[in-house]
Amino acid sequence: MVEAIRRSLVLPALVALGLLLAGTAPAPTLRLAADVSSTVPLAPKPSPSPGMVSVQLNPNGGKPSQTIVIILLLTVLSIAPALLVLVTSFTKMIVVLSLLRNALGTPTIPPNQVLAGLALFLSIFVMSPVLSKVNDAGVQPYLKGEKQQTQAYKDGVVPLRDFMLKQTRKPELATMVTLSKKDKPATPKDVPLSTLIPAFVLSELKSAFIIGFVIFIPFLVIDLVVSSSLMSMGMMMLPPVLISLPFKLLLFVMVDGWDLVAKALVNSYS
Repeated sequence: MVEAIRRSLVLPALVALGLLLAGTAPAPTLRLAADVSSTVPLAPKPSPSPGMVSVQLNPNGGKPSQTIVIILLLTVLSIAPALLVLVTSFTKMIVVLSLLRNALGTPTIPPNQVLAGLALFLSIFVMSPVLSKVNDAGVQPYLKGEKQQTQAYKDGVVPLRDFMLKQTRKPELATMVTLSKKDKPATPKDVPLSTLIPAFVLSELKSAFIIGFVIFIPFLVIDLVVSSSLMSMGMMMLPPVLISLPFKLLLFVMVDGWDLVAKALVNSYS
């Protein structure tokens, strides 16, 4: 280490000594460099080409970048099932259709996929005006850069809030406001979503069970008549469901039951 430091100090000293002994020897070299630099024109600085990298503070003109859009899309897809079940008409649709299947006495027909698909498309049919308003008020202005994220969310959730308030019963809404242990809102529109969504779901379940009760009555009558007839004939070993199922299917087809149920579900939101 000491030897290296010594060499680093001795070498500059030797160079300086050599320059002093040479006198003015280096001068022509310096003048030549000066002359060459004065006579040779400087090369022009290259102008930025389109292929060069440049930094822009707002390259999209206020619009969200493609990365942000993809992240938002993945977020929506991850929470889409919960949103579909809780803030749309899907809850009532699937509950009513499941009760109808049980009333018919066919626990596996139609399959779950068919009932879920029918409930999904009926929900899309019912919610299409609301979703169009949400898209026009919040989604499209945000994607075009006309609104910030917070403002787009506030404007986009208004149609959905109005839909849920219209379908929510006052007792369920009052129950959730009481359970929240917060100050009573001045108007229904001031109810936060954390309180409105559970109240909406409770109202949808209540409406679904009321419709299911009405659906069950004619099929229950058929079961009672068939059971009484079998007992009166002494055929107690024969399952009543085996005899009543064809009559229930015949009744359901004759009155065009699927059409009536779909109309009842859709008209309940008009």
